[in-house]
Amino acid sequence: MQLDHVSYAVRASELADTIQRLGADLGAAFVDGGKHPRFGTRNFILPLSGGTYIEVVSALEHPALDLTPFAQAVRERAEDGGGWLGWVLAVDDLTPIEARLGRDAVDGHRVRPDGEDLTWKQIGVLDLLEDPALPYFIQWNDARQHPSVGFQTPVKITEIAMSGSLGKLEEWLGGGLTNALDGVTLDFVDAEDSGISAITFQTAHGLVVID
Repeated sequence: MQLDHVSYAVRASELADTIQRLGADLGAAFVDGGKHPRFGTRNFILPLSGGTYIEVVSALEHPALDLTPFAQAVRERAEDGGGWLGWVLAVDDLTPIEARLGRDAVDGHRVRPDGEDLTWKQIGVLDLLEDPALPYFIQWNDARQHPSVGFQTPVKITEIAMSGSLGKLEEWLGGGLTNALDGVTLDFVDAEDSGISAITFQTAHGLVVID
């Protein structure tokens, strides 16, 4: 289990300005990730060192928008002003998590602008909707398709400031946070709403905090 990516949600009309702003802050350019046909969303991504990435995602005018938890989570966060939506942990096998949660993972795919279809399974977005401090889980069908492969930048996540319950998070993960964040500090802070408050990045021009 390791940190896979972090998601930042905005309205579709704000997508271009947001990736320009975040890219300028971090000193690196986002690339067009393409659309999620099953979820009714689209994203831009910034691959990071350490095999992780940032996803800036928005909801589309799409029939799936009211049918899938991920699209609902993106839309709700965007309509609430936008910002950090959540974090995602990658696992090699979702079967034990499916058994623990008592439900099946959902298939996902994203068609990149170059036509390649990235595929994965995910579980836990319903719980993210209830408590944004809880990550959801992803299993890539082909590790060679991971968005960080071939595009890595020197930008690295060093700390995630989180509000919520550490005990609830550890229970959700089925144990502690050992090895889950691979050197990334998880700092619990007081905030009105549960979820990610800010993320600190190491960049070529020093530490940058994005809230």
